Parts: sequence; C-alpha cells; structure tokens
Amino acid sequence: MDIWSWISDLPNSDEFNYSQLTFQLASSSPSSYKNNDSTQSIHLRAERTLGSNSEPSVVFSVCLRGFQCSSSDHDGDEKIIWSSDTCPLSSDDDKPIFLPLVLQLLQEIVTRAPNAHDSTCPRSQLQKLKPEPVSWILDSHSPESFSSFFSLIFLTRLFWTCVCDAPSEVGSFYFHSMLTPNLEGFSCKHAPVLRNFFLTVGTDVELCFVRTFGYMLAKWLILKDVEAGLKSLTLLPSKNLGFSYAVESHGLWILKGYSPVKSMQCMQSSSGQKNRQFPGVIEARESLLKYALAHQQLEAVIQLEYTVRFFDNFIQVNARVDNLRIHVVKLGFKNNSDNDQNLADEKHFPSRIRVWVGPEIGAGYVGGLSLARSTDNTEREMEMQKTLKGITSGNSKVPASVKETAKMATRTKIKNWRCEQDVEGNAAVFDAILCDNTTGVEIATWRPPVGGGGVMGFNFRGRYTGSGRPFTKSGGLIFAGEEYGEGVGWRLSKEMEGSVLKWRIGGEVCVSYLPNDVASSYYETRCIEWCDEVDLPLIPSKT
Repeated sequence: MDIWSWISDLPNSDEFNYSQLTFQLASSSPSSYKNNDSTQSIHLRAERTLGSNSEPSVVFSVCLRGFQCSSSDHDGDEKIIWSSDTCPLSSDDDKPIFLPLVLQLLQEIVTRAPNAHDSTCPRSQLQKLKPEPVSWILDSHSPESFSSFFSLIFLTRLFWTCVCDAPSEVGSFYFHSMLTPNLEGFSCKHAPVLRNFFLTVGTDVELCFVRTFGYMLAKWLILKDVEAGLKSLTLLPSKNLGFSYAVESHGLWILKGYSPVKSMQCMQSSSGQKNRQFPGVIEARESLLKYALAHQQLEAVIQLEYTVRFFDNFIQVNARVDNLRIHVVKLGFKNNSDNDQNLADEKHFPSRIRVWVGPEIGAGYVGGLSLARSTDNTEREMEMQKTLKGITSGNSKVPASVKETAKMATRTKIKNWRCEQDVEGNAAVFDAILCDNTTGVEIATWRPPVGGGGVMGFNFRGRYTGSGRPFTKSGGLIFAGEEYGEGVGWRLSKEMEGSVLKWRIGGEVCVSYLPNDVASSYYETRCIEWCDEVDLPLIPSKT
C-alpha cells in the first residue's frame, strides 16, 4: 500500500489538472460478506481546488463504496468518512509540499490516543505538534523510506474513523482487508523512520502513538480469537507485534520496547489445564476478565550507563544498569463503569527481566570480560535452644532424673527480586527474577495446582498495596543504580582507538498474571525478546 508515492506524484500529473484522482486502499469480493452482493472498497480521493489565496490546492477524502451505510448517499453509492484540510500544491518557503497533510494526520492521532489507567498527565495537556521536527523527517528520508511510515500513520488514523465512528460492517472490513494485510508495518523491521520520529518529537508524543498502536492491535487480536473460537477451540498463534529501538545518548545505551501483552509468546497458561468438557461455561465465566487483560501493553525502558577509559596497552569499557523501567499499562478510555472499576487492579506484572549487552558476534578485539557480581551465596542464621527438665526426690537438691530437649530454628532473608549476572560469549547478562519471598519459588515458572490448593505466600493477591509490595503502586517495576549498580567490564585492543563500534543490546521481559482481587483460577506467563545495535565511540576526548 504505497500511498505516499501516489500523493507525491500528484503535482506532476497532467491528468490531475482536469479531474479528481482516486487511489484504492482496499477492496473485497462480494462473497466475503453476507447480505451484500456488491464489491466493497475504500478509496482515497484527491480533488483539485483553490486555497484561501487562490493558489492551486488539493483536498483529500476517504470514501466508502458498496457498503449499506453508503447506499443512501446522494453521490451514487459513495460516502465520504474523512476529509483533509486544504493542502497547497506548491511551497515558497522550502517546506515539503504535503507537510500540512502529514501534520494533520499526526495531530489527530495524538488527540485521540487512549489513556493509560490512572494516568496523571492527560493527553489534553499536550500542545500541538511543531512543524519543524516533522518537516525534518520528510526532508531527511528518501520517499521510499518515508512511504512505510506514512502508510502506518494513515492506517492508524483510519482506525478511529472506520472502527469507532462508522457502522460495524466498515469496522469489520477495516480489520480484514486493511489492517491484516499490513500487519508487517507494526513490527520492528519498519522502525527506522518511526524511531527518528520518536527521537525528534519526544517521549510524551511517543507514548500517544505506541498506545494507539497497542489499542488497535489489541482489538485485532480479540477479533481473531473470537473468530477462532467460532471455528474451533484452538486459539490462533499470535505474533510479536509492537516496536522496539535502541539509541546511544550522552553516555547511555537505551533500549525501548512496546508490545501488546496478548501478542507476546505464551509460555504457560491455565487454559491448557482446563477441562474441555464444558468449554462454553468456562469461557463465559472468564470472558470479562480475559477481555480486560487483552487491553494491556508492556512498556519497557532498558537504560545502561557506559564509560570508556584509555590506557597504554588496552581500552577499558565498563557498563552498569542505570535504570530498568517496566510497566504494564491498561489501554482504554475512562468511563467509570462498575466493570471497569472492579477489574482496575487485574493486570499482568513483570516476573523476569533479562538484559544483555556486548560486542557484535565474532568480534576479535575483546581481550577479556569481567563481571562484578558473584553467584548468590545465601546466608542463613541458625538458633539453637536447649532446655533441661529434672525431677527431684524428697529434700534432695539433686534431681533424680534429668531430661534434655533441644529446639533449632533457621532464619533466612529472601528478597522479592533475585538479581544475577552471567555471560554468553562476550556479552554480559543481567538477570532479575521475581520470587515468592516466603518460599523462594520463581513466579515466572510456577504453576498453581489444579483446584487452587497449595497457596504459596499470599498468592500475590493485593500485590499493589501495602509496604512490602514488590511493585510500584501502579504495578510497575523500577530498578535503579543503587539496587543493581554492579557493573561489568571489557578490555579491548588498543588498535580500536578512534573507531565507532556497533554493540548489541537486547532484553527479554516476562509478565505473569495471577488473580489480584477477583475470584478466578486463571493465570498465564508471556514473554517477548528485543535486540538491537548501539554505537560505542572509542574516541578520546581532547583535554
């Protein structure tokens, strides 16, 4: 779906000078939908007009054809569901010609972005996007590179129009004929332009976009599960949808990752243990809970601090965890309904975080790798108490018989999170595992027994309240330098001085769900992995 190339060619088209042009976004055969014998399609129409200063301009419109909702329209069977502002076909200030169109799409996406639950910074506080960063994105990327980015934002803007503002048949058509064929656009392969856009506009705007993407994909995944359930009891395999990117910035390596929880790989779930004799009853009982859990998104920020020191015979590169910030946000719009409030604290929580960083595979310039954290050597305190019991006879002060008993107690301190370091080749691995602080059992791999017996600890109920909770009040996880500050180090060959190396950085995050307030036996653990490259400049400072 190369919409941008078609739009870019409009000013040079002779045909456009005399008539309006259309670009088919999607179409379906008459047999794809019941009770409709006509071909259904969605088109983008470009119509030439005059601007406020009588300059040649264009107005873009998205039109429906062949839908029942459009049959009563005065223009045949065509109905306009979205129109752009007027865009001049020429520019005198060296700005990209279609910058107003791109700005309008981006701004409308930001203003419609869903909220995270208990958000303290509503999107209404965001100001309008500045044109300079968007203009730079247009000028600094080739039309081929920008085309995939434009298709992504155009598809995102149409989501709100087709799914939320149009009849259900249009929304169903959008999911089947527009979103499904273009799902590859929501993967990391097509992230370079999006990455530069996020770095240019800032984190607040970035969250608006990734939460909109997550909300769209959550609805698509729910629809696919419903369709699979109507055909069989086997759920469709989900793919890792979402974005991640890494960047080097002022002595930090930063990896950001976003993914709808439902698209993450399911490692274990109570669905595999259930009795399938009465599946309809089981699904009806838990459908509301699963629907709420499907509207959740994992948002991870992995931030490592690195330093470079130069010696006579080698270069020392050190890295340490500066911040690990893991949040699972609930996507939606606040309606204060009873169901929404009852399930407000039912959400996935991080149960394992694994981060690795190191030279590219096959690098021969590494002389050695040193870790700074030893394998955990648990310390146990042992207390022993002896008791002497005797029986005296008569006036004798010496007991006739003596009985000795001994009691021994062991005291062990177990933290909620167990932090470790390891290696894989020349890469250093930081690992944080959530454990039950009563039994030491790892939550990510623990399976509650069938029937709900054998409760461990507090069964992680009420996990977002109280002073001993292993998460923030909002259910997130923060590891800062003082908690996981031990660093790792590499000694590199002196010959690499003056170069900029590519190092790999990656992360694996597992999230689990156990009932918090509701009465349910449902549980699951899901994981996702990201990997990218960052720059390591080995250039001595001039001092």
